[in-house]
Amino acid sequence: MSSDRGALALVLHSHMPYVEGFGTWPFGEEWLWEAVATVYMPLLDLLEQARVPVTVGLTPVLCDQLETLPGAAGARLRGFLGDTRRVVHERDAKGFEEAGEPELAAEIRRAGGDYARAMERLEACGGDLVGAFARLAEGGPVELWASSATHAVLPMLASNPGLRLQIATGVTAHERRFGSFGGGFWIPECAYEPGLERELADRGARAFCVDQTSLYGEGAPEHLEPVITPAGVVAVPIDWLTVELVWNEKTGYPAHPCYRDLHHRTIHDLHPWSSGGNPYRPADARALAGEHARDFVRRCVERLDCHARERGRPGLLCCALDTELLGHWWYEGQIWLARVFEEAGAQGLDLVTVSDGVERVLLSERELAASSWGQGKDLSTWDSPLVADLAFAARAAELRTVVAAALSREPAAALERAARELLALQASDWAFQVSRESASDYPLERVAGHAAAHDAALGALTDSAPVPEPALRNLAPYLELAPLVAP
Repeated sequence: MSSDRGALALVLHSHMPYVEGFGTWPFGEEWLWEAVATVYMPLLDLLEQARVPVTVGLTPVLCDQLETLPGAAGARLRGFLGDTRRVVHERDAKGFEEAGEPELAAEIRRAGGDYARAMERLEACGGDLVGAFARLAEGGPVELWASSATHAVLPMLASNPGLRLQIATGVTAHERRFGSFGGGFWIPECAYEPGLERELADRGARAFCVDQTSLYGEGAPEHLEPVITPAGVVAVPIDWLTVELVWNEKTGYPAHPCYRDLHHRTIHDLHPWSSGGNPYRPADARALAGEHARDFVRRCVERLDCHARERGRPGLLCCALDTELLGHWWYEGQIWLARVFEEAGAQGLDLVTVSDGVERVLLSERELAASSWGQGKDLSTWDSPLVADLAFAARAAELRTVVAAALSREPAAALERAARELLALQASDWAFQVSRESASDYPLERVAGHAAAHDAALGALTDSAPVPEPALRNLAPYLELAPLVAP
């Protein structure tokens, strides 16, 4: 270490709902295309150039979708980048010119270049983004983390077989795609309950992130002290005081009026304004991102130094962010991240992966509280009267699947399809979208569709209903059925 203060572990949690092939605009697979263009491909370039230690979580369901890009889905993505986005940028730019708004027109044209560059990157890697991430981690400083199959809120699952199905399928997919599983496991939504670590340990997990803000409050030294659980898996607290510098929608860096406004839209859903209501000026925003990166690193140094003084030992400061925040929700987010890398070196802040960071600090032994990083630090986003029907539907489907698998494993295609439809139902995304009122009826339609297909697949197991195809597009191609059929 450059000092005895400890180190910063940046964790980028990468996840997208299962939308490939399910709808287009305004709700559907264009969410994925937008993330590929504005988040994942630029991030690959940034990490390849920076060569700094970062922990990147890739959910299996995200990789399931990215794996389709060399095929027909990639053709649709190319159409989105080279046709849809090009045309709407041209139309809106022309409209602003005719309305006497040349600065807005120029910004629209400049922003259109983002998609042209994304097309170039896509062609350069042949659409193989999963392979690109694998190569990035081979012998380099980037650490890739696994997760559960479809980003289910694990404490809400109804049975041990259902829980193991999510975890085993996720870990197997990670091993098949990236050659090995290093033991880092992102528990979706940081949703933890005591005992979960035992199931993670059984599948080779060695570390996961946890949010203990509700137990200790923001700024407590405990948030910089990883915990060794009875199962031997290390729970790494995220430091919400640090996370909120970026995450808070009112006071975080992205809320500054100089940055691009994601919510003020043109007729074709483009964003040429700043959050302050003026035409967006990218040079000013880039300069501000550098200032915010400098401030972020300074605050991290102060946080670590304060912990070292109080505890007499170094700490591990874990800042976990949704990757999609950096580039999509916060347009300048990856500029900020690149400057953070630079500022860390300038200010003497060590960057580490989570696994390396855990090895460099004294592990604590203490009980962990049930928690999440959702609103209220509990499960209310996914388990409230507003989303009760979704929660009950997923749990009922899980129990029916477990029972059906115990009674009959044939035809195998029916059991595989039922398991995949169950995994789709269990995704945290549907309840999140309903709770946030962010996608109209789309999540309800998706749940209804997967529930009906699940019923049909179970029907082929229990009676003479037609046997469905075992596959569900490319969802869970490395399905692990053992948890359902083991005695």
